[in-house]
Order: sequence, then structure tokens, then C-alpha cells
Amino acid sequence: MPTQMINGVEIAFDTSGPPGGRPLILIMGLATSLAAWPEEFCGMLAEAGHFVIRFDNRDTGLSGKLASAGEPKLEVLMADAALGKPVQVPYTLSDMAADTLGLMDLIGIERAHICGVSMGGMIGQIMAVEHPWRLASLTSMMSTTGETDLPPSSAAVRQAMMGMPPDTREDYQDYLVKLMRTFSDDSAAFDDDLQRRMAGRIFDRGLYPQGFFRQIAAIMASGGRRRQLKSVRVPTLVIHGDHDTVFPLAHGQDTAAAIPNARLMVVPGMGHALAFPRLWPQMISAIAAHTAQSAEYAPPE
Repeated sequence: MPTQMINGVEIAFDTSGPPGGRPLILIMGLATSLAAWPEEFCGMLAEAGHFVIRFDNRDTGLSGKLASAGEPKLEVLMADAALGKPVQVPYTLSDMAADTLGLMDLIGIERAHICGVSMGGMIGQIMAVEHPWRLASLTSMMSTTGETDLPPSSAAVRQAMMGMPPDTREDYQDYLVKLMRTFSDDSAAFDDDLQRRMAGRIFDRGLYPQGFFRQIAAIMASGGRRRQLKSVRVPTLVIHGDHDTVFPLAHGQDTAAAIPNARLMVVPGMGHALAFPRLWPQMISAIAAHTAQSAEYAPPE
């Protein structure tokens, strides 16, 4: 699996599917490596005509760690943000968007279809605002505009995120299955066995809990995007589940309402996770139709 210096950070990535297919870059969420994209899900995307690119965000998996940047004090950042003070963070979501653009440059892709989940959706939104000419389309999954007037995560989610993940493989698998079930409101469509296998691959790729704090700081520093998203003309598909307890459905609805002509797809039974194999066909079909229809999109000069 190749690793290249991009934007001053080593970025690990992989590709699958026909190189001549529609280039689709998958951006993962908070403190999670590319192993959180199910192999079978990516295979279905490739079979649907995509050249699929996955990568580890900075501070995750096999990509570079910014330990020298220090661990931000989140309580201080929250206090400063509440007072309207500027917040100083190791890096921003715009920097993470620049990592994605650098990967595109490395592979030789001028314009790509971007699909991001959770924090990855936020990064995709920022790309659509700041670098629209590099996007052929945007798919924002289980994500948010980041506005403070939206419903908060459930109390169970907030409690579940308080602890640190275990440091043994089997315990981590148990932990992540339970966490993702909490993130999905115990949906009947959630597949425990699939999530356990995915958790094993995530663990084997390497955990780096310290990266969580720097990425949370980047999210906090970015603030809300509702106003900026009004300027987006990139064809956009918003996919959100009605069992999402991290970003309740109102977050997806707000994202779709903010972006002109965006289409909202609500997936019954889906939570804030990807271990929903019986729901994949409708999701893959929607993404493939979206990228195919957007292939002729002409970005603004």
C-alpha cells in the first residue's frame, strides 16, 4: 500500500476498480482509518464503474502523526469559541481538504467525485466551497453543516465517547461493535458480525487515539458552514439515516437545504455507521447514479 508525502504529511492510500472509471475519493470520519470503509462496499462501488481511492487522514492509520503539534485543550477551545475568540489549532479541516487535493495531484486526477462520511463529509463540503473546480460531484454522508442550532448527539452517544478505546484486539472489537450500535440507535439493520470484522481490520491498521483531539479541534475551528454552502454549485447528494444518534436526521436535512439543488436521500434503518450491508444496494445505486449524472458538470471558471 503506497505512502507519499502530501502537504507536508505522509499519506497512506489505496485504489481499486478500473483506472479508467469515474474517480471516486472516499474520505473517512473522525480518528478512523480507511479500514472503516467496508471492503465489500468499496468493491460494489468499483463494480458500479468507479476508480475508488481510499486514504488514511493525517493522524490516523498508517498516515503521518503530528505529535509535535501537541494535544489541544478542548475545554479551552470551547471556552474561547463561546466567547467569540479565535481558536488556535494544530491544523484545520481546510488543511485536511488540501491533503485530499494533494492526493489527487499525486495520482493525476484533475477532478474527482468526493464522498465523505461524518467528518469526511465536512471536508468534502469545504472542498466544494473552497475548490469547486476540482470536484465533479459531492456525496455528503451522515454529516452536518456544523451549525450550533442543530440537535445535539444523544446522551448515550456523549457518554459512550467519554472513554478511551481498549488496547487489545478482541476488546477493541467488542468496544467498537457496542459504540457503533449506540451510534445507530440499536437499529435492526446493523450487522454486528460485519462491524466486528471491520473493527479487527481497523485495529490491525493501527490505532492513534491522540489524533482524535487534533481532529476534533479542527472540526471546532471550522465552525458552521450553512452560509458558505449557499454558494456551492457542485452537484450534491446528501445521504443520511433516520437512526443516526451522532448527527440526527435534521443535520442531513440542513445540509441538503443549504446547498442549492442538493438531493437528500434518507435511508430508513441506517445509523452513524457503515455496517448495514442490506442497505448498501440502495446507497451504491444512488451514488453511482449521482456520479454518472454529474460527469458532465462544468465547474465555474
